[in-house]
This record gives sequence, structure tokens and C-alpha cells, in this order.
Amino acid sequence: MAEPVNIARRFLELASRAGVDEDSTLRWSAVSFLARLALTLSIGLFPSLAAADDSGFLQSLQGKWSGKGTIIRRLGTSPIDVTCTFAVTASAPSLSMRGNCRALLVVSRAISADLRVNGQRYNGVYVGPSGGRSGLSGVRQGNTIDLVVHWAKEVNGDRSANMLIQKIGGNSLNLRTIDRDPKTGKSAITSDIALRRI
Repeated sequence: MAEPVNIARRFLELASRAGVDEDSTLRWSAVSFLARLALTLSIGLFPSLAAADDSGFLQSLQGKWSGKGTIIRRLGTSPIDVTCTFAVTASAPSLSMRGNCRALLVVSRAISADLRVNGQRYNGVYVGPSGGRSGLSGVRQGNTIDLVVHWAKEVNGDRSANMLIQKIGGNSLNLRTIDRDPKTGKSAITSDIALRRI
């Protein structure tokens, strides 16, 4: 960083020795150079600052969670009540969620999600109750990780949906999946699970 700054300073010295006025084009060119240099350096720092911010957010999700909610296996059918538990682990650039959801007091299914942060982007894999591996990609907006799910196979007429992982306060977490109804074109919530830290 020192070398470009020294070049700019030398530029200003040469301008002064040449008798160039402070308001001349040459002087303002040097000032413009310094401004562009500062902007370039600050932009270069933003990814690392964002990564540090995301690391702290992911760490805040670590722990054990339990709660209740509803799922809809197919649009147009009645929602099913579920009880879920999750264990969340986080390292500097990644998040791992391992959980089980039980319906009708009998059927229990394992689900999981693994995410990794690269710059400001989140990418990973979701494994649903059927065992299929679906791709995840998205960004964090405040306390919500907003993801696009690329289903392993067609679900509700297409292969994409949205998944929201929302932190509420320090001890609440909401997991929500939103799909598009192919008949109406409107968005429909297909899973909505409210968790509390335990």
C-alpha cells in the first residue's frame, strides 16, 4: 500500500516544483488518483469484513434447538404437525445442521443442511426426509439466511423453492420453506418450524 501512496506524493511534489497551481488539472489528477486508490483498497477489504461478520452470525446459531411446526408434503393437502430437534455446529466459514422431525407421534425423519460462506455467498447441501441431496445457494440479509433450494427431483411441479433460516432474538430460530403453487402462481409456505434454544 505504501508504494502507490509514495508515487502519488511524488506526483504532487513534481507538480509544485513545476509551478503548477493547486487548482490545476495536474494537481486534481493526483488527488483523483489518491481517491481511486483509497476506494480500491477499501473495496478489497470488504470481503474479509463481511466474512468476519458472517462468522459471528453463524457462531450465534450454534447449539441445540427444539420446537414445533407444520409441513405440507404436497400443495393442496392438509398440513402435518411435526416436532423437531436440531443440533447446530459452526466454524469460521461454515454451518452444519443435523435434525429429526417427528410426525403423528410415530414417524421420525432425519434432515440436515450444510452451508459454507464464500465472500457474501452461501452455498451448500440440504438432505430432506427422503434422503435426496438438494443444492442450496443464497445470501444473508440481516438475521435471515435467504436460500434458493435446487431440489434433487421435481417437487410441487418444479425443482426450486426458497428456504429461510431466521434468527429471532438470541434464543429463537425459524425454519421456513416457500414454494410456488403451479396452479395459481402464488407463493405457499410448505414448512414452518419455530425452534427454541435448549
